Amino acid sequence: MTTLTVNGRRQTLEVAPETPVLWALRDTLGLTGTKFGCGAAQCGACTVHIDGQAMRSCVTPVAAVEGRAVTTIETVTGGSDPVGNAVRDAWVRHDVAQCGYCQSGQIMSATAFLRSRPKGSQPSAAEIDAAMAGNLCRCGTYDRIRAAVADAARALA
Repeated sequence: MTTLTVNGRRQTLEVAPETPVLWALRDTLGLTGTKFGCGAAQCGACTVHIDGQAMRSCVTPVAAVEGRAVTTIETVTGGSDPVGNAVRDAWVRHDVAQCGYCQSGQIMSATAFLRSRPKGSQPSAAEIDAAMAGNLCRCGTYDRIRAAVADAARALA
């Protein structure tokens, strides 16, 4: 058994220690906002926050995060998170999503990036690109993603 705090709630999971966090979230806890993309930590669709850091859940075993805080898209854009709300609202304003498959991972990376910055600081386009580089978008909405992250940063200033 493995114990994690998922979205603020302590969870005891009966899964093998090598089970990827992605599958524990989706199959055991029913949190399907985190997506499977490649299974090799190359696309970013499975991004979650582990103790506030963006991490790829498809290759992270539950044993590696025992006792740590796991945050998923369901909580980040679900209402009371000001950074998540700013990113979600900017995503809508900039019409970022097309097919939408990568969006939960994109938003999780964007929120972790904005939280890592000093309050009120405005990231450059190069800083945004570097922060978002591990997230692939099959539809190619990178310009809108960059604009939405910058817009969210301005909204949080």
